[in-house]
Amino acid sequence: MAQERSKAPPPLTRSDVAKEYLTAYNSVCGLLWLSIFGRVVLLIPITGVETVYEAAGDITKWTQTVAVLEILHSAFSLVRAPLLTTALQVSSRLLIVWVVVDRFPAATSTSPFYSSMLVAWSATEIVRYSYFVLNLRGSAPGYVTWLRYNMFYVLYPVGILSEVVLVWRASEAAGEPWRWVGWGVLGLYVPGSYVLYTYMIAQRRKVLKGKQAERRNRAVTQ
Repeated sequence: MAQERSKAPPPLTRSDVAKEYLTAYNSVCGLLWLSIFGRVVLLIPITGVETVYEAAGDITKWTQTVAVLEILHSAFSLVRAPLLTTALQVSSRLLIVWVVVDRFPAATSTSPFYSSMLVAWSATEIVRYSYFVLNLRGSAPGYVTWLRYNMFYVLYPVGILSEVVLVWRASEAAGEPWRWVGWGVLGLYVPGSYVLYTYMIAQRRKVLKGKQAERRNRAVTQ
């Protein structure tokens, strides 16, 4: 009797490949930010803020540099994030890590605002990447969704204030004419912060309203 041939698995679609890639990307980035968060919160009570840059500066620079891929994800429609807000956030952070802090470490790296910035960034990104991974694999639990769309109310202002102080300190250390460039960057923080903050508020309203509708629908069908 002829043996039955096992059916070959269906070929991967473009959507399947994109999903697996995004799952891997978000998982790696989430773990990198978790490492940064751990280094900062463990070091501060032991050695103070003065050693944070030495322990977390390089990994922060390169982890944030990897986020350039997120601009490409948006540009090629792999994700639904708007290109403008994605590019704005990524570019502003690259400016901080590669120009403001890396070029003027004496004025910025030992400041408590460098540590507070890393705590705000890493806590935000741990939740954000976890949320993305869980949604790609099914659905994020309610508490993760709540953290994703409520933590920013506190963490965004902390991060923005920390960035502003670091830009100011670097500008003062740079001298003329670069001081004027730094002040110009500070002027851009007002509209830039408004765009990012209002975008998150709009996203929060949209997502949480959808969750409420899902709960009502489940209650009706039960």
